[in-house]
Amino acid sequence: MNKNKKVFGYFLATISIFFWGITFICTKYLLNDFSSLEILFFRFLLAYCGLWVMRPKTQKIKRGDNIYFALAGLSGVVLYQFSENIAIHFTNASNVSVIVSICPLFTAIIAQIFLKEKHLTPWFLVGFVLSITGVALVCFNGQSMELNPKGDLLALFSAICWGFYSLFVSIINKKKYDPICATRRVFFYAVLFMIPLCVSGIFIGQTGNAAHNGFLASMSVSLDAAKNVARFSNPMNWVNLVFLGVLASGFCFSAWNKACNIVGTVKVSCGLYLIPVVTIVFAFFALGEKITVLGLIGTVITITGLFISGKRKMR
Repeated sequence: MNKNKKVFGYFLATISIFFWGITFICTKYLLNDFSSLEILFFRFLLAYCGLWVMRPKTQKIKRGDNIYFALAGLSGVVLYQFSENIAIHFTNASNVSVIVSICPLFTAIIAQIFLKEKHLTPWFLVGFVLSITGVALVCFNGQSMELNPKGDLLALFSAICWGFYSLFVSIINKKKYDPICATRRVFFYAVLFMIPLCVSGIFIGQTGNAAHNGFLASMSVSLDAAKNVARFSNPMNWVNLVFLGVLASGFCFSAWNKACNIVGTVKVSCGLYLIPVVTIVFAFFALGEKITVLGLIGTVITITGLFISGKRKMR
């Protein structure tokens, strides 16, 4: 029974990684009509509403526990997602993908510091180095790496934020709250934190500075009725928004939290290495981006590293 439960946990994590790998394609499509901030806001607002449909009941939360839900929403949604989007404005996507892929290392370090969990085994470190090498090959896909301190540091900050999100999720899971209700509470605080950013984005758009603030930008479009009709009447925009909100955010965050609870946060987080691999494959079919031999080699190395990082002891 315990083995079947772990298999189910790994299945939930796999589905989440698969859907998260596709989000890049959806986001790239939506950026034609929406800003990064708008996509982020609509995505998690839809996710919050979708979770009410999935679980139309409330759960009593201890007053002192709200701080953990608020910190999870701030670190795992607002800071992680938004800083990652901003980073792409200053550096290339390959750099961001590679740097963000080290999330599991920060998750393990933070868990070991704050939760006293021992995860930094020799096998974990060997598997990490091997996986990050494979991810680098997949993401660069034969292209050269151009360093941009501002964008690269933002991507690094994003990876650290996910480590803290994993910490808060671990604390919430130990309190035995319903996973869907808990995730919905996290999204509530995330949307709450995003409202000031949206107001700032509208102000920037009105003052004509949106062109210099692409990551907040073009919230001014929201004030243009004709453009709103055009973009919101496009059925593909709705398909992508619903996918990002209901599936990739609402369902996947709930499934991911459940998987962390069953299997363990650090073990599950190692699967995040595979997200760039999924993105590369779908980019090939949806966007016509080429997959080189170097990319295929990187995929094999990444998966090999994942298996190695799961070992507990060296002989």
